[in-house]
Amino acid sequence: MEIAQALEVIWAARWALLAGLGNTILISVLSILMGTALGLVVGLILTYGNPVLRFVVRLYSDFLRGTPVFVLILACFYILSVVDIQLSAYEAGIFALTLFCSSHVGEIVLGALKAIPKGQTEAAKSVGLTFFGTFFSVLLPQALRMILPTWVTTATEIVKASTLLSVIGVVELLLGVQQVIARTFLSLELYFFAGFVFFLLNFAIEKAGRFVERKVAIPS
Repeated sequence: MEIAQALEVIWAARWALLAGLGNTILISVLSILMGTALGLVVGLILTYGNPVLRFVVRLYSDFLRGTPVFVLILACFYILSVVDIQLSAYEAGIFALTLFCSSHVGEIVLGALKAIPKGQTEAAKSVGLTFFGTFFSVLLPQALRMILPTWVTTATEIVKASTLLSVIGVVELLLGVQQVIARTFLSLELYFFAGFVFFLLNFAIEKAGRFVERKVAIPS
């Protein structure tokens, strides 16, 4: 009976829940894409940058990786406004998740680039390739194969971390569910529903990652 009631409540609130799910997906996609792009730059600097630049970026990466996502979200929303940088809750949330993602992707890229034998870089230089030519033609294709499994894990962490944006008023899926719970008091059933939806999202990311991993794998 409770399950049937919960299904009726979910159906009645379907548009609000779908709007929250849409926000969750959009926030996650934007944060992952921008965080990956920024993380690639971070990884390159940590690998090939001059000592001063490496030191600065190392502080950036270590600070962000050591800061809880919850604190980072609050800082981006409240502290930036103190220094007259006005961001909406939505923008601040994406900014915080992008920074968090970039710090982890940067370390992943660093590890992958360092795992590639230096002889390949020297060989590329010997045939006249520039730094960027060497990176995009020789190093990046190999690094992508190595970073993909860990990158998928980072992507799923960003999806889960998106639930924390409710603290600054972003109506993503979890906050949408909580609003429905406040009206119906069906907490257990609706939280289970939210958990199941997040499971489906992360399961889809992992399956897509494994599919791409098989496609780019070097045949043995």
